[in-house]
Amino acid sequence: MKIYAIGGYNEVGKNMTVVDLGEDAFIFDCGLFLPPIVQLQEREKSTNEKALRVIGALPYDYFLDSKGIRERVRAILPSHAHLDHIGALPYVAYRYNAEIVGTPFTMEVLKSLYLDNNLPIKNKLVSVQPNSSYYVQGKNKKYKIDFVNITHSTLQTSMIALHTDEGVFMYCNDFKFDKNPILGKEPNYDLLKKLAKEGVKAMVVDSLYSKDERKTASEKIARGLLEDTMLSTQNEKAGILVTTFSSHIARLKSIVDFSKQLHRKPVFLGRSLNKYVSAAINVKLCPFTRDIIVAKYRNQVEKMLKRINRDRTKYVIVSTGHQGEPGSILDRLSKGQLPYTFNHEDQVIFSSSIIPTEININNRKIMDDHLKKKGVRIFNNVHVSGHAGREDLRDFVNMMSAEHIIPAHGDPDKLAPMIELCNELGYKTGKNVHLLSNGMELKV
Repeated sequence: MKIYAIGGYNEVGKNMTVVDLGEDAFIFDCGLFLPPIVQLQEREKSTNEKALRVIGALPYDYFLDSKGIRERVRAILPSHAHLDHIGALPYVAYRYNAEIVGTPFTMEVLKSLYLDNNLPIKNKLVSVQPNSSYYVQGKNKKYKIDFVNITHSTLQTSMIALHTDEGVFMYCNDFKFDKNPILGKEPNYDLLKKLAKEGVKAMVVDSLYSKDERKTASEKIARGLLEDTMLSTQNEKAGILVTTFSSHIARLKSIVDFSKQLHRKPVFLGRSLNKYVSAAINVKLCPFTRDIIVAKYRNQVEKMLKRINRDRTKYVIVSTGHQGEPGSILDRLSKGQLPYTFNHEDQVIFSSSIIPTEININNRKIMDDHLKKKGVRIFNNVHVSGHAGREDLRDFVNMMSAEHIIPAHGDPDKLAPMIELCNELGYKTGKNVHLLSNGMELKV
């Protein structure tokens, strides 16, 4: 078994890993590196494949051509619907004669990405329910692939288990252990234990927060934080804006629930929110469809903001822009570029954390300065993470007893604490826990 680290081992994002079994190969995730795209969009430049490759936003999958692997790829297996895991597929997947297999919500979002970028879908798209198996035909055998339901900050996230003659390969990128998800199923501990008993040969593990000495809190805690912030502060005469990840349908549900308790109508602004909410509606996982107004296009957004500006106490604005992204709804509102004026004591609730890249940190500082000059009340980190902390990872490593562990989803500084944790648990660096970089090959 050869494992190729293509993307997500030198940076937060651009996730892509390949498993080569000789006659057959499989791709796990194919995501974007978002920071350079933000800069590209700021300059209003095209986002075609060539432009994205030039700025390093796509995984360098040409590496597979040089190894003769591209023709042997039988399936592309995305783990969930975040752009740093599926966003490169519309630009890259056509190069492979392989079907794309993922959970229904993931595939709905992927279809919308193709549509948004006016790109044809050349690969067969296959939807597989969480906690189900799918069989992929290789050159001379069929491979069983399990989509193990796990919790994260978007719907129908999976740990993916590929059954091979060498043992099980597990791809576990982006997860937390949440016994009380607001939407969706609990983690499938029984199936994970069954896979561990069968024997895990190698495991790629989300290590983004492996340094944080915590167990990641349940989404019910984030719901409680939102409840306190929205229902227990003086906001009777204030405008309220909540910004969060547009893919976080469970969080959006909580925002809608508490807006209703305030007797305010939640208004979702922008194409990104529309994209993810529409995907949730299409797979029947959006319980708040009838409770919201969605304004997708610029003219709709401006018309709705004019109405809200006349009587802000009747509405809660829900928007993107929590990373300070130039051109986002919140960015334009903070700069006075849309027909809504922040009043003194209006509330902006960041139900999110800053994705730890330099460009995001700088953009958020600029946005916060704009908001503070307007006298807005800012509520930060009304949020819990979607990623496992160090103590979750300790439990997971002990549960799975994998022969080999490969930390993923970050630069070496973020992956090194996972190496240290595995050393604590009896693994030896370079022998059975491996610090990889993009472009590296590991034989196990």
